Amino acid sequence: MRNDPIIKGWALLGAILAVFTMTMIVYYLIKSSLPAFLEIKGGLFDLNGEWRPRSANPSYNILPMILATLFVSFLAVAIALPFGIGTAMFLNFYVRRKTAAFFLSFIDMLAGLPSVIFGFLGLVLLVRWFETQLHMTTGECVLAAGILLAVMLLPYIVSTSYESIQKAEKRYMYASLAMGISKEHSIIKVILPAIRKSILASFMLAYGRALGETMAVMMVIGNSPIFPRLFGRAQTIPALTALELGSVEYGSLHLSALYAANVSLLVILFIVLGTGYLLQRKLKKYDEI
Repeated sequence: MRNDPIIKGWALLGAILAVFTMTMIVYYLIKSSLPAFLEIKGGLFDLNGEWRPRSANPSYNILPMILATLFVSFLAVAIALPFGIGTAMFLNFYVRRKTAAFFLSFIDMLAGLPSVIFGFLGLVLLVRWFETQLHMTTGECVLAAGILLAVMLLPYIVSTSYESIQKAEKRYMYASLAMGISKEHSIIKVILPAIRKSILASFMLAYGRALGETMAVMMVIGNSPIFPRLFGRAQTIPALTALELGSVEYGSLHLSALYAANVSLLVILFIVLGTGYLLQRKLKKYDEI
C-alpha cells in the first residue's frame, strides 16, 4: 500500500510524457510542412502531377505515394484477415488447449522478428518467384508487397481473433451445442456473427499497423513514385521518407514536401486508429452486458 502513490506518480509521469511527446511530434511535423502546403498547395495532390523534386522544374506530387500506402495496406489486411481468423478458429475449436498455446507462442514470436528479415526473404523468395513463374521483368510490385505485409500482420490478427473467439465460445457455443446444432454450423452461424465487430476492429487496427511499415515494403515494392497498379511498381510514404530524407537539403521545399507527406499519413493513421479504438470501446461495453 505504501508504494501505491509512487506507482501512481510514475504512471502519471509516463502518461504526461507520452502526451507531450506526441504533441511535439505533431507540432514539428505541421510546422515543417507548412511551406509545402502554402507554396505548392494543390500541386501536392494533383492527379496529373509527378514526384520530381530534383529536376529543373521540380514537382512535388505526393498523391501517388498516399494511394500506394493505402492500397498496399488494404491489400495486406484483406489477404491476412481470412487466414488469421481461420487459423484462430482452428486453434480454438479443433486443437487441444496445450497444443494451441504452443502454436500461439510461436506465432507471437513471429511478430517479434525484425521487418528487414521479412523484407530479405520477400526479396529472395517472393520477388524471385514473381519473376520466374509470372515472367515479369521485375518481381518487385504492389502485390508482392501486399503478400509480404500480410504475412507480417498474421500474428497480430491471429492473437486478437483468438481472444474474441474464446469470449464468444463461452457465451454462445455450449448453448448452441445443447440445442443439437453441429459444431461447424455453430461456428458459421453463431460464432462468426458474434465476433463481427471484433473482426472489424482487428481490420482497422491491423490496417493502421500496415500503414507505417517501412523496411520490408521498401525492399519488395520497387520504389517508383508513380500511381500504384497491382503488378506494377509503387512507393509508399514511409519508404519515400526513408530513402530521401537522408540526402535532402535542409530547409528546402523538397524537405517540406516530405514532411507534408508524413502529415497526410499521420492524419490517415489518426482516423484509422481512432475508429479502431472506438470500436474496441463498444466491444468492451458489449462484453460487460
